[in-house]
Amino acid sequence: MPGKTRPVEKIAKATAQCSAEVAAYGKCVMTDYNSVHKDMCAKEFLRLKNCYLVSDEQGKNECCTVH
Repeated sequence: MPGKTRPVEKIAKATAQCSAEVAAYGKCVMTDYNSVHKDMCAKEFLRLKNCYLVSDEQGKNECCTVH
């Protein structure tokens, strides 16, 4: 379907735009990966999640803006 963005494409774009947040979350998890537990990296996860959401909103606006 033309004009449709596949979910995997959205994730790839967001990951590229949020590389600092991805790195921070990964570093946090890796500090003690043998005993990962819920909310261990909540602060880093929320920053990553927010970055993804902002990236997704920007992508929607880019695709649909009339120039």
